[in-house]
Amino acid sequence: MNAVTPSNPRAPLSDEALRQLFLDARTHNAWLDRDVPDELLHRLADLMKLGPTAANSCPARIVFVRSPEAKAKLGPLMSEGNRAKTLAAPVNAIVGYDLRFYEKMGELFPHNPGARGWFEGKPAAIEENGLRNSSLQGAYMILAARALGLDCGPMGGFDRAGIDAAFFPSGTIRSNFVCNLGYGDPAGLRPRLPRLDFEDFCSIV
Repeated sequence: MNAVTPSNPRAPLSDEALRQLFLDARTHNAWLDRDVPDELLHRLADLMKLGPTAANSCPARIVFVRSPEAKAKLGPLMSEGNRAKTLAAPVNAIVGYDLRFYEKMGELFPHNPGARGWFEGKPAAIEENGLRNSSLQGAYMILAARALGLDCGPMGGFDRAGIDAAFFPSGTIRSNFVCNLGYGDPAGLRPRLPRLDFEDFCSIV
């Protein structure tokens, strides 16, 4: 691993860290009976919120589902193939995006008082920014969870209108995806699926 020097102020992560975040990390479908405490969810949120979003708009809104009552509402709203693993996971993170995120721009982007006007009253800009940047924040959440020792199972496959009504009743937040969180059971893993080679999805120009 390279040392931190004036010409290299950020040393690469160790191979062990890269294994935990990417190389050995998997999408889990089976879960160990092990609790995820509230304190860990707070640490997770404190890490993920530091990732960049456009104009620091931070549109993601997350509901961590863990109580039996909340899971009873969520279960029927998941697709049949996602229901059992969702109910088995200690926590289910519903990642949504706030259609009124611009109301906090004065707090989040204070050096430009006009930033709110980039979005307010512009539904297409609101939707584009909300979906794109909540997706980014959801990805930061996955990496933060892995960094803290948790496993993840992100997925679509749910009744979006039903989840919005049940968990975002204000009507101003739309669900993006659901991510199960906990400690995965390796016995439930399938072989890793293939990925594209560099040349198949990248170019250098």
